[in-house]
Amino acid sequence: MRKRVLVIATGIGLAAAVVGGGVAIAGGEPGEDGSNSYTQKQADDATEAALEATGGGHANSVERDSEDGATWEVEVTKPDGSTVDVRLDEHYGVVVIEGDHEDGG
Repeated sequence: MRKRVLVIATGIGLAAAVVGGGVAIAGGEPGEDGSNSYTQKQADDATEAALEATGGGHANSVERDSEDGATWEVEVTKPDGSTVDVRLDEHYGVVVIEGDHEDGG
């Protein structure tokens, strides 16, 4: 008989790939209640708003953020291949769209 083992991991910075969407969800800056957690629906809403703001593309990651007065940061690869960070407020309104500079540039 085979035993099935379920492993549950928690912690700051935990990332999980969303099945089907391929979007990494990472615990980032604390939310208003001081936690890093959020629901899949909140991540989906942030992703939808970011993709609408960029005219489509592929969302690579979603996380809490506090830069530029934002609540969410969604990294998006736009249809032209460029990558941007879309920062959104608590109501998923665009705060700023910036080029992604993780490559050291």
